[in-house]
Amino acid sequence: MSKQETTMLSPARQLTRAEQELVWNKPLSHKVSEEEKRICSEIRRNWNRGELKIANILLEGDAGSGKTQLAKALSAELGLPYTKVTCFADMDKSDIIGAILPVIPEEDLQKLEPAEQAVWNALYENDGFQSTTEILMNVLGISREQAASKLKLLLAKAGQNSGDEAVEYRFYPSEIVRAYQQGYLLEIQEPTVIRDAAVLMALNSALELDGSINLPTGIIRRHPDFIAVITTNRSYAGTRPLNEALRDRVQHTEKMDLPAKEIMIERAISKTGYTDERVLGVLAEIIMVLDSTARVNAIKGVAGMRSFFYWADAVAGGASARESLYHKVIYKITTDSEEIKLLEEALRSHGLLSGLDEIEREGKKKESLRNWS
Repeated sequence: MSKQETTMLSPARQLTRAEQELVWNKPLSHKVSEEEKRICSEIRRNWNRGELKIANILLEGDAGSGKTQLAKALSAELGLPYTKVTCFADMDKSDIIGAILPVIPEEDLQKLEPAEQAVWNALYENDGFQSTTEILMNVLGISREQAASKLKLLLAKAGQNSGDEAVEYRFYPSEIVRAYQQGYLLEIQEPTVIRDAAVLMALNSALELDGSINLPTGIIRRHPDFIAVITTNRSYAGTRPLNEALRDRVQHTEKMDLPAKEIMIERAISKTGYTDERVLGVLAEIIMVLDSTARVNAIKGVAGMRSFFYWADAVAGGASARESLYHKVIYKITTDSEEIKLLEEALRSHGLLSGLDEIEREGKKKESLRNWS
């Protein structure tokens, strides 16, 4: 029996080969966080305690704070197949449960534009794991919002072409339904951007521990191994406060802030391949100071891990640490002159700007030595 099978919350359950491939494998660079230890401990402790079972998790924090990494780590630790759905503003109920699509006869399919043929063929070949929206995104190379709009146009066109003929329809469940029914760990990314309250209500009902989803083909019950991990950014443009009813269905929440400096450095090395820990340490300290300063002064931008990775990568590529600080970090937080002065003053008072200058001097020395040799 494989390791992934023996770490299951339900030891008697056997994963298929395809499901085992969906269980996340932790890379060697993965460092177990306190949040990961805490969540896994709580899930295991309460797994067979009825109403006290913990199966809905909320990870709330800034972009790049490790929310998705943590969700995947839970998949590895608990031995559950991992999948995700990324929410978007115009998401509707068909994106939650799936779509009912007409089966277009082959002769009619051949009359369509090549791009439309490709879409319909991809939809018909779908095994139910991807949502119809994601299939259109992949086939046409378009955004999620464009894909949702395109799908509606395709359905309307198919209805017009059917005329008076009897049309056969087929139901294609979403990946949410598959995860829900098969007992996977599902990451639900950014439900705060959804505009339609009915969509959130559908999620609310599904996330009850004894919940169900009413499909056109019948009612399905929540698999006892199904775990939902909701990941959402804090205070981002376009987001709303998390629906109170949805938050109420969560049994455990983690506030995801920037990780410790040592972990930031480890992740940067893993992401960029840049191994100068002293330089990365200075860059990490600057990110941390900018993050706290932005919060204290109600500056809406974020200094997070993504900015740190891009900045470190630029420095690794030979860019000036001082100059790239603005293009990779500060201007992502704000371009307001007064706010920039506040951020610069915070860095100056912590001695971090002089730290950047020292990095620059040492870099120039090394470059001179290389040229001399």
